[in-house]
Amino acid sequence: MTDASDTFLRHRGLIFTLAYDLLGSVADAEDVVQDVYERWLAVDHDVEHARAYLARVTTNLCLDVLRSAERRRVDYVGPWLPEPLPADGGVPGPEEQFARHEAVSAAFLVILHALGDRERAGFVLREIFAFSYVEVAHILDMEVDGARQMIHRARDRVQTRRQRFAVTTEQHDRVVARFIAAVEAGDITGLISTLAPDAVLTVDGGGKVSAARRPVTGAEAIVRFLFGLQAKVGPAGTIRGDELNGGLSVLSLNSGTVDASFQFAIAGAAIEEIYVMRNPDKLQRLQPGG
Repeated sequence: MTDASDTFLRHRGLIFTLAYDLLGSVADAEDVVQDVYERWLAVDHDVEHARAYLARVTTNLCLDVLRSAERRRVDYVGPWLPEPLPADGGVPGPEEQFARHEAVSAAFLVILHALGDRERAGFVLREIFAFSYVEVAHILDMEVDGARQMIHRARDRVQTRRQRFAVTTEQHDRVVARFIAAVEAGDITGLISTLAPDAVLTVDGGGKVSAARRPVTGAEAIVRFLFGLQAKVGPAGTIRGDELNGGLSVLSLNSGTVDASFQFAIAGAAIEEIYVMRNPDKLQRLQPGG
């Protein structure tokens, strides 16, 4: 393997995770990784500060993708959620392993995508990958003071919700395991006990399948929705736990085909938010052999 390829692979986790955070799409992030690799092979590999260079190329490619996708996002039917990331997605490099769990968690991605595109880029570069303000300004082609102010504003918007959902992997998985057990047992009382009273469930169907067009709010309303969804699937339907975005999640299967994924934002010992993916385009990587 060449030195150029070695350098790229050492930073591949950063490139994929940065692209996935900015785009919310596994397929688009994989395309960006390939584009960055091709551009990297075409440059002088005596490039100083390879990590910052690769981050800049990745960010610029992502911002280009986001500009081209802006109209599609405006026309999107119903709520938009990031595409679930399977356990083996991204293949993080050793340098970036430490950052990966928070950087790709479903709750964090939903928070991130409430920011503007450049705000999101600046925040992820600084807060997740610890680039300096000078480096972020160079990557985004901004003045340093402007980059600093933008990141501070983004941090203020993100921090409260980020801290609220800061549970350990063990705490998260324990609550989700209780949720799975209650659904499998048809235990309405037990299921309600896993949810915060004001919990919110959001469904992304992309206009391609039946889905709630507005968030479902309140524990009892969510339970009615979940059991109604389960009833529509009928006896061919099953659920199972699986790892998505670094945490225990739930897959709903109909005759062996994944028809929905459920991911969770947890505060303390209760589920505060449920993100339901039903858009078949965003479930392709979760299908058997996908």
